[in-house]
Amino acid sequence: MATTVNEEKIVQLIDGTEIKLRPLKISLLRDFLKKFEGITKVADDNVKTMDLLMECVAIAMKQYNPDLADITKLEENLDLPTVYQIVEVASGINMSDTIQVNS
Repeated sequence: MATTVNEEKIVQLIDGTEIKLRPLKISLLRDFLKKFEGITKVADDNVKTMDLLMECVAIAMKQYNPDLADITKLEENLDLPTVYQIVEVASGINMSDTIQVNS
């Protein structure tokens, strides 16, 4: 039987803090996915989409760094590519297939 080991991915926040990412535990993944389900309802509104993504990242931070599980703190320390990386590793959702930002 083959097994897959998910290696940690490290991302660096704007303030230099390094966060080790792994797929979320099931208990957090449930909350994350419930929140993320709403993405299609707000996809045509970039502000609402970003708000929803930040809520998802805050849920993920409960596992990665509980001190940063606050949207206000996260908004000061994240850029969009890092948000996408966190969502992808946390949930396995490919953000390039899911989100298209309107210009």
